[in-house]
Amino acid sequence: MANANKRRWTRRRLLRALPATLAPAVLPRLLHAGAPAPKTAAPFSRFVDVAHAAGLTETMVYGDIDYFTYIVESMAAGCAFFDYDNDGWMDIFILGGRRLQNTPPNASNRLYKNNRDGTFTDVTAKAGLLDTGWAQGVCVGDYNNDGFEDLFLTYYGQNRLYRNNGDGTFTDVTAKAGLLHPATRYSTGCSFVDYNRDGHLDLFVSNYLEIDLATAPKPSMTEPSCNYQGVPVICGPLGLPKAQNYLYRNNGDGTFTDVSKESGVAGFRGSYGLNVLCFDADEDGWPDIFVTCDATPSLLLMNNHDGTFREEGMFRGVALSGEGQLMGGMGSTTGDYNLDGHTDIFKTHFYTQAPGLYRNDGKGNFDDVTVAAGLNKETRFVCFGCEIVDFDNDGYPDIFMTSGSVYPQVARVSSRIPARSPSMVFRNRGDGTFTELVHGEAGTDIDKPHCGRGAAFGDFDNDGDIDIVIMNVNEPPSLLRNDAPPGNNWIKIFLEGTKSNRSAIGARVLVHYGGNVQVQERLSQSSFLSSNDPRLHFGLGSAATADIQVRWPSGLVESHQAVACNQLVTLREGEGIVKGRPFR
Repeated sequence: MANANKRRWTRRRLLRALPATLAPAVLPRLLHAGAPAPKTAAPFSRFVDVAHAAGLTETMVYGDIDYFTYIVESMAAGCAFFDYDNDGWMDIFILGGRRLQNTPPNASNRLYKNNRDGTFTDVTAKAGLLDTGWAQGVCVGDYNNDGFEDLFLTYYGQNRLYRNNGDGTFTDVTAKAGLLHPATRYSTGCSFVDYNRDGHLDLFVSNYLEIDLATAPKPSMTEPSCNYQGVPVICGPLGLPKAQNYLYRNNGDGTFTDVSKESGVAGFRGSYGLNVLCFDADEDGWPDIFVTCDATPSLLLMNNHDGTFREEGMFRGVALSGEGQLMGGMGSTTGDYNLDGHTDIFKTHFYTQAPGLYRNDGKGNFDDVTVAAGLNKETRFVCFGCEIVDFDNDGYPDIFMTSGSVYPQVARVSSRIPARSPSMVFRNRGDGTFTELVHGEAGTDIDKPHCGRGAAFGDFDNDGDIDIVIMNVNEPPSLLRNDAPPGNNWIKIFLEGTKSNRSAIGARVLVHYGGNVQVQERLSQSSFLSSNDPRLHFGLGSAATADIQVRWPSGLVESHQAVACNQLVTLREGEGIVKGRPFR
C-alpha cells in the first residue's frame, strides 16, 4: 500500500513538471489509458422547471431572507425522492427551517405525494410530518424491515426518526428508538448503513460543529472568521469547536444503541462534517464511510470487519485536493464516471474552489483527477448538491451541481458574489473528460439563479430519464424535468433484500452493456444532505440488453444475463427477477 501511495505522488510530480505544451496530449494517455475515444456531439437533455405547475409551491423558509446572523441559517437543508406509499411513483420530501424571529406559520418540512400525472399533492399534515425547526439532512431506509421506507432527519437541535406506518402516515419514534440526546447538537449528514452486515440498518450521523445560538459570535470585522471580503458575515466554521460523529447500532427490535466510542467513530472529530456517503471504497464487501468536511480534511472511515473503523482519508487521497490543499467540502456523491467498474467520488466546494473528482483504483486508493477531467473551473459560487448520473442515457454518467450564497449580505455590496446563482451541468465526453454546458445548452432553466442547497435525483414521471428536485433557500423548490433526447436505451434496477436489509442499502451492482461496464451502489444519502430515487438507473446508449451482477450486503452474488432494456427490473435477493408488481 505504501508503494502504491508513493507511485501516485510521484506521478503527480511528473505531471506538474510537464511543459504546458505537452500536458494536454500526455495527461489523457497517462490518466485515462484504455478509455474510449471522445464521443461526437449529439443532442443532450433539456431541463424544464415544472415545480409550480406540479404543485411544489410552498416557500422553504430558512433563516432571514437577505441577512444571515449565524452559520445555522446558512447551510440550509436537503431533500429526497422516495416512494413512501409503495405505488411505484417517486414522492418528494423537502426539508425546511425557520427564522430567528417571526417564523412564518407555514414554515415546515414538506411531503408531496406523486399523483402519477405530473403533479403532486402536499400531504405533510396528513402524513404527520409538520415540523418547524432547523432541519438539515435526510436519509431514507427501511430500518425495521417491514417493507416501507422510513425517514431519519438531522437538525440543529434534536434529530428525528420517523417510522413509516404503511398507511400514508409517519410516527416520530425517536424516543422509543433510543435516539434522544440531552444537549443541542448541530447534526448534518446521515446515512443508514449495515456496517456489521447483520441484515439490520444501522445509522451514522455526522455533526458539523458545536454552537449555542444564545452565546454564539455574530458578524464582526474584528474576528477573522466573522467577515468576508470586507463585509461582516456569519462566523465559522473556523474558530468554532469541532463536534463528534455518532454511530448507532440497530438492535433488530426497533431500537438503537450508541456504539460511537467502541467503534472508534467518536475519536474522529478533527473536522467539520457535512454530507455522508456509505459505500464499499476498497471492494472488500464491507461498507466504508466517507464524510465530506468543510475547511478541514474530509474523512474516510475504513471498515475493520469487527465493528470498528480506522480513519484513512489522508493516506488514501481524499482528505485534501491533489495539490494538498484544504477544501471547503459541501456535497459529495459516488459514481463510475470512467466506466472502469470502480466507485469514484465527486465533491462540491466553497467560493473560488473548483469541485473535486477522485478516481478510485478499486482498492480504495484515490487520485484527484479534477484537472485531467476538465473540471478545474473555479466558481464564484458555493456549490452544494451534486450527482454523477447519466442524464441523456448515452451510457456515460454526467455531472450536476447546485449553487447558492452563504453570505447574502455580501451580495448587497458586491455583484461578484451574487445571492442567487445557477446550477451547472457537465457532459461526459466518453474519454474521461467533461464539458460544461452553458448558455441554455441543457435548457434555460438550468441557468436561472436560485439559492440552491440539497438536490435529489430520480425519475418522478417514470419516463426513463433522471429528473432533479432542489431545495432552494427562502423560495419554493425547483423540479427540473429531464427531456432526454430519443434513441438511447436505459434500464432501472430495484433491489429488495431478504437476508440483507430490506432496502438493499450497500448492494453493489455491475452492469455490462455494449462493451462497457458501470458500477453503482445503493446509497442512503448522497448529493448534499439528500437522498435519491432507490431505483438504480443506467443509461445504455444503443445497447438493447444488459448483463447484471449484484453483490448483496449479505455477500451473495447473483448474475442475470441479457436483460432487455427500457424497463424497471425488480431483483429480490435469492429469488432473481420478480415479475408483476414492481414494488413491495
